[in-house]
Amino acid sequence: MGVGVGAEAISGQALDVGNSKSRVSRKILDEDGEYFPGESGCWKFRFFGCCLATRPKADISASGSSSEYESKSTNYTSGDQPIAPAISSSSTSNGESVPSTPITGEDLNISSQLRKFTYNELKIATRNFRPDSILGEGGFGCVFKGWVNENSNVPVKPGTGLTCAVKTLNHDGLQGHKEWLAEIHYLGELIHPHLVKLIGYCIEDNQRLLVYEYMPRGSLENHLFKRSVPLPWTIRMKIALNAAKGLAFLHEEAERPVIYRDFKTSNILLDADYTAKLSDFGLAKDAPEGDKTHVSTRVMGTYGYAAPEYVMTGHLTAKSDVYSFGVVLLEILSGRRSMDKSRKSSEQNLVEWARPFLGERRRFYRLVDPLLEGRFSIKGAQQAVKLAARCLNRDAKIRPAMSEVVEVIEPLIELKDLACSSPYFQAMNISMARAAGSNTPITRNGDKLQPIRSPSIRGSPFQNIQSLQSPMANNKP
Repeated sequence: MGVGVGAEAISGQALDVGNSKSRVSRKILDEDGEYFPGESGCWKFRFFGCCLATRPKADISASGSSSEYESKSTNYTSGDQPIAPAISSSSTSNGESVPSTPITGEDLNISSQLRKFTYNELKIATRNFRPDSILGEGGFGCVFKGWVNENSNVPVKPGTGLTCAVKTLNHDGLQGHKEWLAEIHYLGELIHPHLVKLIGYCIEDNQRLLVYEYMPRGSLENHLFKRSVPLPWTIRMKIALNAAKGLAFLHEEAERPVIYRDFKTSNILLDADYTAKLSDFGLAKDAPEGDKTHVSTRVMGTYGYAAPEYVMTGHLTAKSDVYSFGVVLLEILSGRRSMDKSRKSSEQNLVEWARPFLGERRRFYRLVDPLLEGRFSIKGAQQAVKLAARCLNRDAKIRPAMSEVVEVIEPLIELKDLACSSPYFQAMNISMARAAGSNTPITRNGDKLQPIRSPSIRGSPFQNIQSLQSPMANNKP
């Protein structure tokens, strides 16, 4: 089980960075294309033998063709495809500068709240980066489960102390070092109940590692699309609310507003109580300041989640994140992926398939995950569908602010008007079942699912469901 990392657990690990001779230019973080490490550049990183070489989370050719990441797609990584850029990577990399000397820990302007680990400490903490400690693999590298002392950097016996997730930098990842810097830049400063906590980092010789709090339930992606037990309605709404609060904090409450730019189910991690937290800030950007209306940047992100105006123009705003939230809300409601090549062509793009149902009150049932079998609130689903439609408006200016999204979702968790008790829903369900054929197996995203387990089975999200009626369950925010 994961252990939360409070400020008191890391307060004694202040870093002495006051005598730094130089600091990393903000351009490394704020100007896409300012730094893009090449195969023979200064940044050569250790490649762990147990990790697959994977495609980086970066832009791809202008043709838009791409294969999926060769990843395990488990707790901390994603199999999502990157979106096509406005400009091909070959045309943008020519003018990019590479630092002449490697950056050291003393060169970084790093928050004193972060622990600075040695490579050997993390090697011991992860049991020598053993393959059976891998939590996931992706374009950045591998993520390993590890254990350290709660109040120091000393590695401890597995199952004791503070459980953590150690992310290593894949030397083949073109965006690797840049994303590593972005993670430290943002998560080192931003503290919120719905952002994954960055415990510390390692920068030693050519090693680059990050240490996060461990999230035992893994990603929302896994629970929605890869588990036979469907998430209960109240937990789905709790997760949507938590994620919305995380985005609202970034957009409206942080000292310097941030655009997340990579909001998707694989980046929403869950703790033991299904409290959701945003992870992976490698693509995050500072929001526009003053009279500026947007940030101009190369188009990066994931197919199916990116706002259309961002894909077309490269103009990034907070409303781009709101669109992505609308996509994820649809995934939460429907149990369908944003992009699903296993479905017939008219249903592969979730947003386009859903649009005809978003504005029709009597057809919203078509958007609700059939595996819920009517165990959802009618009023809650109606309001959630209406909210998704607003977030997905093609006109970015009409989309709501995330603080308004939070206000809409908050009361939905407590609604008790279950659809399975509605005569209309029962009749409609029978009609749909007859139309589909009684022998049609229940499938999700092209895969046949195992029978739903009893709510009483240990580990089921239905277990102790009464404690999860509210987002404040078990005193969790």
